[in-house]
Amino acid sequence: MRCAGLQGERGLAHQNQAASTPGPEGERREARAQRILDAASTLILRHGYHKTTVDDIAREAGVGKGTLYLHWKTREALFTALITREKAAMAADIKQRIARDPAGATLRGLLKHAALALMQRPLLKAVLLRDTEVFGKLVQREQSSAISAEVLAGFTTYFQGLSEQGLARTDLSLQAQAAIFSSIFLGFLLAVPLLPDAFKPSDEALAELMAETGHRTLEPRDPVPSDAFQSASHTLTQYLDRSVATAQEQVHGDVQTEYGDAGRARGRKGGRSKKLKTAAKVAEVRRMYADKTRSIEEICSALGISRASLYRYIKDDQNGPANEFAG
Repeated sequence: MRCAGLQGERGLAHQNQAASTPGPEGERREARAQRILDAASTLILRHGYHKTTVDDIAREAGVGKGTLYLHWKTREALFTALITREKAAMAADIKQRIARDPAGATLRGLLKHAALALMQRPLLKAVLLRDTEVFGKLVQREQSSAISAEVLAGFTTYFQGLSEQGLARTDLSLQAQAAIFSSIFLGFLLAVPLLPDAFKPSDEALAELMAETGHRTLEPRDPVPSDAFQSASHTLTQYLDRSVATAQEQVHGDVQTEYGDAGRARGRKGGRSKKLKTAAKVAEVRRMYADKTRSIEEICSALGISRASLYRYIKDDQNGPANEFAG
């Protein structure tokens, strides 16, 4: 069942990304890119980062080496896209799990559902635990990437919202709470492989242990009103939506950029790069602008666009959908 779930999530991600590229040719190109990423994932888990070559990936995906380079210029760029795709799938998985759990957006619930989602994704687990055998030096660069910084900022906002709703301790700073949460999450994952087999918990038991530790350490003992859970769920959903949209835009944008470069190299008409290429990302600009909780500078920084681009998308929204993807 776990394999079926993974395939279903990947299929959903593939459909969302393919829908953002108009025309049958765009859909075929996107499907091929996803097939290459699937092949890379299989081979890295089988042989590790250092022993997985571009030739191996192309052969596994059933494409020529030159075709692979049309999508990504380097092996590192391909692997970075693979990690990003896994992040999007994990965020979507967590969101679905939390939606089925009335208390899923609490710190206890998030620890449990995030742990279960991560345990189904050995590639992301390798990145999180800095397993250089699997991903080599790429994991160190990924840990300090711009996307990781943006996700951290969103996570801090979530923590702040929990404190304001009485769902987290108020005698600790946000930095302290985030440090404790991360230590619980990472600490259990790092410790389990060192335990004797007789003491190693199942994935479900480990997730419950994380959740219980987080509850006892970070959450207040007094009961909280039900509307506080709804507010926390809304904040966490927004955070996960941003994570998914950013990651999917990163993967899809990388593919489009590589094809654009290849086309210009062959003398075809180019044109300036579109800052936002998917409906999800455009919608995110408009949602963040309408929300009024962030400044213009914060929105531009989070999405990697200029003030002029932001105002252009807002203006296009007011004028109608015809210019939605104006660059």
